[in-house]
Amino acid sequence: MAPRHSFLTLLALAVLFGAACDRSPAEGTTSPGPPAHNATTAALLPTGVSDLPTFTPQDYQQLLTQLRGTPVVVNVWASWCGPCQAEAPLLHEAVERYGDRVQFVGIDILDTIGGARGFIDDYDLAYPSLFDPSGAIRDELGVIGQPVTVFYDADGTVVSIWPGQLTQTALDDGIGKAIA
Repeated sequence: MAPRHSFLTLLALAVLFGAACDRSPAEGTTSPGPPAHNATTAALLPTGVSDLPTFTPQDYQQLLTQLRGTPVVVNVWASWCGPCQAEAPLLHEAVERYGDRVQFVGIDILDTIGGARGFIDDYDLAYPSLFDPSGAIRDELGVIGQPVTVFYDADGTVVSIWPGQLTQTALDDGIGKAIA
């Protein structure tokens, strides 16, 4: 009986060890990756570009409260969205130009964590994003579809909303209003 017990114990340990080695990060948990380019600090603001914590509309409002004092650009996107893919290079460049004065935040909606992380890597996005699998944050903003970009001034007031694919002019105008 002892040899069978030892065999079952070893088998159980092997299965547990194998499962632990094969585990990928759970949705909404921190993943290895580059640090996010953040213009400010806030308890709820992710510090890594691939973190993608799951947020509710209430979490989002709390984050905006924590970001008061810094202009914020929020881009609602999805990895499968063609217009989101087309505007991603504009956002990448904007972070390079304004990222020390403006906090950029992405909200990935109706997506998968794997798809979102692939999008972030493909477009070299350097700002943090939140994960909203149901699209509830976008719906709470009162807009339809994606992409959508919302510009907040340092007081947390919405100064511009751009529904649809960003243009360079729309992005520059929105940022100009946010930092004015």
